[in-house]
Amino acid sequence: MIILGIDPGLRKTGFGVISLEKRNLVYKASGVILPNNEQSDSMRLKNLFTSMEEVLKTYSPSHSVIEKVFLNTNPKTTLALGQARGVAIAAMALHVESILELSSNEIKKTVVGNGHASKKQVQFMVQNLLKLEKQASNDASDALAAAIALSRKLNKIDL
Repeated sequence: MIILGIDPGLRKTGFGVISLEKRNLVYKASGVILPNNEQSDSMRLKNLFTSMEEVLKTYSPSHSVIEKVFLNTNPKTTLALGQARGVAIAAMALHVESILELSSNEIKKTVVGNGHASKKQVQFMVQNLLKLEKQASNDASDALAAAIALSRKLNKIDL
């Protein structure tokens, strides 16, 4: 089973790919999709979509998970995040039948044990659970945490 986790954003979208092998988490890949911030929003969304397609074709996940939208104090930021999520979900829907949406608190609670854990705590737990030599970036780490949380929700592993 291969799981793709997505931490969406118009400026940065983190992705993380893990697999489950004999009930063990195995790191496959992670990274950050960085659209050109000098381009129009529509071109950045197009680039996000094509980059998502590349990740999906490369790793062929059987399951995917994306972080739910949270309400932000800035309506423009919330709208941009919603657009990025929509593009990511559309790309995933073309390649993966199972798409789950989890809140940031659900992901943190599952991975760290505290729904209000800091980014550093999430990075630390992701590094330890996946036995990584170094910590992933914030966005990639959040995406990997989402994938780990989904694996737990599928009752495939014990953390």
